[in-house]
Amino acid sequence: MRVCMWSIFSIIRARVTRHVISCMSCISYRKTYCKTPYSSGSKKNVLSMRQFALIILLLLIVGQPVSTRPIKLNHDQTGLYRFQSFQLPFMGGLECDACKAIMDIVDQLLEKNTTEDVILDVMVEFCKVGEIETPRVCEYIAREFKDELFGVLTGHYATPDEICGMLVGSSCDVPYNPNTPWNVTFPKVAKPPVTIPKPPKAGSPKLTILHLSDLHWDRMYQEGAEVECGEPLCCRSNDKKPAKGKPAAGKWGDYRGCDTPTRVFENLLQTVAKQHKIDFVYLTGDLPAHDVWNQTREDQTSIINQTTAMFQTYLPGIPVYPAVGNHESSPVNSFPPPFITGHNSITWLYQSMVDSWVTEAKWLPKNTTSTLIKGGYYSVRLYNGLILVSLNMNMCNDQNWWLLENEDDPAEELQWLIGVLQKAEDNHDHVHILGHIPPGSGDCFKQWSENYNKIVNRYESTIRGQFFGHTHKDSFEIFFEPKTKRPTSMLYNGGSVTTYSYVNPNYRTYEVDGNYKNSSWAVLDHETYVMNLTDANLTDNPKWNLEYTAKAAYGMKALQAVDWNELVGKFEAVNSTLFDQFYKYYYKSHVTQPCDAQCKTNFICDLKTACSGSKEFC
Repeated sequence: MRVCMWSIFSIIRARVTRHVISCMSCISYRKTYCKTPYSSGSKKNVLSMRQFALIILLLLIVGQPVSTRPIKLNHDQTGLYRFQSFQLPFMGGLECDACKAIMDIVDQLLEKNTTEDVILDVMVEFCKVGEIETPRVCEYIAREFKDELFGVLTGHYATPDEICGMLVGSSCDVPYNPNTPWNVTFPKVAKPPVTIPKPPKAGSPKLTILHLSDLHWDRMYQEGAEVECGEPLCCRSNDKKPAKGKPAAGKWGDYRGCDTPTRVFENLLQTVAKQHKIDFVYLTGDLPAHDVWNQTREDQTSIINQTTAMFQTYLPGIPVYPAVGNHESSPVNSFPPPFITGHNSITWLYQSMVDSWVTEAKWLPKNTTSTLIKGGYYSVRLYNGLILVSLNMNMCNDQNWWLLENEDDPAEELQWLIGVLQKAEDNHDHVHILGHIPPGSGDCFKQWSENYNKIVNRYESTIRGQFFGHTHKDSFEIFFEPKTKRPTSMLYNGGSVTTYSYVNPNYRTYEVDGNYKNSSWAVLDHETYVMNLTDANLTDNPKWNLEYTAKAAYGMKALQAVDWNELVGKFEAVNSTLFDQFYKYYYKSHVTQPCDAQCKTNFICDLKTACSGSKEFC
């Protein structure tokens, strides 16, 4: 019997009819899998019958005249879906060889100057026939994602095989690796002696900072809608009502694939206004919902403007300092560096941030405009002695395909950061840093993360707080000096307002050394407040209860990096009740599964990893 997988690649490259017949005969014999010559019976490199049939269908479609292609879309309908761990949804469920087959066809069509719309029609048909996503997701995603996809392919930033290595994993092929060594340049100024903040004197002024992250506000959330709709985001007004006996979306949200209802966002801000005296807000990204297959540029600018209006309504007069998340763009994760111009430029988003945060709300001064427009980052003086830096962490986002051409300090953000920190050091100022994707996350390019770690360690006495988000979990990262393995800095992850997925919504307040001469501006303590979603839906009475206070819960005297490192050391003890507490707080008091010994080891390693791809301090 002919080996069908090998035939498929022959079809792709030679388009010889006899190979189609060979593979069709394999399917007609009802073989469950068609193997590659090198698979040796392993299912790691095999395709299911469905995937086989789809590839043949795809080849037949490609062979038809353009006028007979089955897909005729309304090209004015735009949307997006690229979700978390994979880039193209119609690739996410496919084996390696199917990915290479599709990408090889796309690459050949591009070489033949086939129009982009024709290629997209083929890919949409593949998605729909394969039931990889619902028809409306299949139809919308390709149109929204095409500029980035074809920009990467036609720019020759990565080969088809390298792209499949990125999509399916290194077991498929060697992924494109932009992590070629590069280094930022430091001023020829010796690092001053390390200074550890001292506890403030009793009665010293303090600041209260509200930290909100990953709002994911779904303006289409609908009570009573399906929560198991078959799409990446459910509980929406355009979803059907659930069948009898099936779960429906609660009034205050749902733990499954659903985002933040408007009433939850409003209730949170109302609660904060009543119960806390806030000096300002750190908002660390991801304002839009996860309906990423159905978002336009207008949708994204609208959510920025409406979020600004909500803060002005419920927290009037209180400054909000935002950082841009990976979901703010359309498509998601798509943040072209400044050298990408024209229609594909990201200036439309950065300008909307300026319009909303600088011009409308006046949260930021006008002198932040130049760096916001250049790269979505800025710095602002909050007080004499305290500088705030907001980074655009999409310049390290490994799902940002525009970085495939050149990942060496995109938008010159890190070099700019060094300049801000050096000036602060020279002036005896201190700095708080905001960002979205934590540098220790696997979502951050390794070389960018390594350079960021070098910067943090060099300016450890200047940086007095780092505040991030992205993971939707309550966690932290400790930075270490490589040679001495001494803890140097702390990064706080603020959790999320969204329940997506299987977590309670939360907000956090930080008590910070306040505005007085020689203030350390260090974080003194923090409190995390959680809304129990189950209780809120049962009682129709949402309550934001204090979940824990860091010092009291963990028995800590201070919250410096050395103190957190000592705490992690206590986590390592067998049957550590402190680790059990951390694990509960990590999921914001909605734990769905126990954590065994290996799980615990992994968590502890993550807490000691602020540099992506490194387990040096585990």
